[in-house]
Amino acid sequence: MTDLEQRLREAAPDPFLDKPHLASALAQRAAAARLLDVAYASIDSPLGELTVFVTPRGLLRVAYDTEAGEAVMAEVAEEVSPRILRAAKRTDGARRQIDGYFASNRRTFDLAIDWSLVHGFARGVLLATAGVPFGQITTYGSMARAAGSPRAARAAGNALGSNPIPIVVPCHRVLHADGTLGGYSGGLDRKRILLALEGSLPA
Repeated sequence: MTDLEQRLREAAPDPFLDKPHLASALAQRAAAARLLDVAYASIDSPLGELTVFVTPRGLLRVAYDTEAGEAVMAEVAEEVSPRILRAAKRTDGARRQIDGYFASNRRTFDLAIDWSLVHGFARGVLLATAGVPFGQITTYGSMARAAGSPRAARAAGNALGSNPIPIVVPCHRVLHADGTLGGYSGGLDRKRILLALEGSLPA
């Protein structure tokens, strides 16, 4: 439970808001009081549970279950806003599209992106990466060139390794120039699964 959730529960006159199935009512109260800046909810996937964070500007963060939840919350609170609340309805669009991707019903994402967690050169790298099509692969060097620094392949790799929106911003499609996988924030097994799902896993 976030600090905002705790404060709203303590302030709410309705004791039934403490029941999990009424979390949406809590989210509605927060939104009505303009206390909800970041909504989040979880989704099951072939890669494990994902937590999706959304702001009014768009999709902010997709976190794997192997990431430390408290660290992710702290990052979002510090960089964007501490007004974070579990609000499934506000994340429905992103979660439906991610579901469609894993069901092989969707090859592209039609989602607004909130780039608030990405700055400088890293943003240029991830903007370029967002344009790599389904089923294709590219290299760290190519992404560095696209971001305006042809010799910064290693820095591009670091930017991709800290991508806050994996899957939707497809950093898994970026490999070493020799065709080896390189790294991946969710682990190489997840990178292999994503590339295999897209039919682009190198031999």
